[in-house]
Amino acid sequence: MHVKKDEVLEVIEILKETYPDAKCELDYQSPFQLLIATILSAQCTDVRVNKVTARLFQKANSPHEMVGLGIDDLKNEIKECGLFNNKSKNIMLCCTDLLDKHNGEVPGDLDELTNLAGVGRKTANVVLSNAFDVPAIAVDTHVFRVSNRIGIVRAKNVDATEKQLMKKIPKNLWTLSHHLLIFHGRRICTARNPKCEVCPVNEHCRYAKKIS
Repeated sequence: MHVKKDEVLEVIEILKETYPDAKCELDYQSPFQLLIATILSAQCTDVRVNKVTARLFQKANSPHEMVGLGIDDLKNEIKECGLFNNKSKNIMLCCTDLLDKHNGEVPGDLDELTNLAGVGRKTANVVLSNAFDVPAIAVDTHVFRVSNRIGIVRAKNVDATEKQLMKKIPKNLWTLSHHLLIFHGRRICTARNPKCEVCPVNEHCRYAKKIS
């Protein structure tokens, strides 16, 4: 059973009180830095990404410098993030696209971002919402799990989850809701052994009701 729209707003209000500091936990000072950090964050913690990018951006802080670094040096720099062969290839192709198509600037448009090599919808939405203040809901594993588990959406994949969340949540709350769901997924509504007994939204949660 779905959580109704007015109940969704109650859930968001409770999460706002629970996580008043909810925000992007990747360190960045430019749209380019956020784009690279988000690509690196796939199947890696933000804490580890921040350690890697603190070093990486001292050596390469623009698409031009990143391409100049070369793929072997890039692999060496990002090894700790895992999947470094694939990530380094995607970063190089993405930076080449930025230089060839956008004069080295990161575009603030969803279609243009997703047309960049190695940039999917989730990454594009992270960049749009945090670097350009464009309302967006980036669906990562936490957002997918938490929103489906609570019952805000009933979706089998991330694209359907994003569409349903956009219908259920007012546009002005999209970006904040994305951060709130991530914080909740990392701290309480974990993939294994969720802490339902201390969860502030367990009265609204379909999963908690099912297991109680």
